[in-house]
Amino acid sequence: MRVRLLAAGTKLPRWVDEAYADYAQRLSRDFPLELTEIELGRRTKSVAPEQAIRDEGRRMLALIGSGDYVVALDVEGRTHTTEALAVWFERRQADGRDVVLVIGGPDGLAPQVRERANERLSLSALTLPHGLARVVLAEQIYRVHSLQKGHPYHRP
Repeated sequence: MRVRLLAAGTKLPRWVDEAYADYAQRLSRDFPLELTEIELGRRTKSVAPEQAIRDEGRRMLALIGSGDYVVALDVEGRTHTTEALAVWFERRQADGRDVVLVIGGPDGLAPQVRERANERLSLSALTLPHGLARVVLAEQIYRVHSLQKGHPYHRP
């Protein structure tokens, strides 16, 4: 099973890139997390945000395989404790399909990406900036992996 993070935004603050890279590097040996960045759709006075969201959605869907298990990050999605998320990942591993976690841009995910998703996951009831969501998600995946391996990183 591969775990891919498909995220809108290519020009994020350095701290986002560094924090994400730190957790991804910790995972790299036996539970790699692959990041694919999608360029944001143009947002101008003459281009409605809905068009930008649709453009982002088309680019995302082009990178999702027909057999992938897609999880849309959405404030209205289901929440998990870390322990429940570890069980969720075990189920995904047993399923054997690649998991694609999708984070939208500043205006959210395209409706067609939400429709393609097998489920929606919320990291918090708060709305998080997409760069911060990327970091939080990478940290939680590392935490889940350390919990599964019996590593002391996770302390309930």
